[in-house]
Formats: sequence, C-alpha cells, structure tokens
Amino acid sequence: MADARHGPQGVKQVKRTHLNARFLFLSPPSVEVLEKRLRGRGTDSEDAIQKRLKQADAEMTFAKEDGVHDKVVVNDELDKAYKEVEEWVVDGGRYGS
Repeated sequence: MADARHGPQGVKQVKRTHLNARFLFLSPPSVEVLEKRLRGRGTDSEDAIQKRLKQADAEMTFAKEDGVHDKVVVNDELDKAYKEVEEWVVDGGRYGS
C-alpha cells in the first residue's frame, strides 16, 4: 500500500501493478493551515516543520495531477472529512464496514 511514507513514487509504482488499488489523498486545506497546525502542536523542531511543509507542498501538487488519486479529501473539518473517507472506503458495503 502506498502511503505518506512512500509518497508520489509509491503511488506510481503501485499503479503500474495488477493490484487494482484505490488511492485516497487526505489533504490539509493549504500549506499555511498545515503549518499552523504543526506549530500549534509544539512537538516538532523548526527543521522538522520545514521538511513536513516542503513534502506536503510536493504531495499536494502531485495530488492535483489527473488520474493520480481516486479521491481527494480536504481535511478542513474533521467530522466532514472523516465521513467522506468512511463513505469512500466502505463504498456502499463493497469494501467492508
């Protein structure tokens, strides 16, 4: 499964297989909002925050490419984002509940 640890290259690699995987990208509303959230936690060094922001910017740009992800959910409101993810994952009972 491609995830944040594998990023865009992982998605591209899995898409080239026969796995028929579905790809969801959970996106912050913006890099600025992500920065505010990261700084608000108070758990990361400045260097770590800058690395996360750079990576997030690259991943958000990649997610805008046609055909990369099957679904993009913007995590601007937790309950709404959770519901969107849940509905997509379960997909009317086709994928479990």
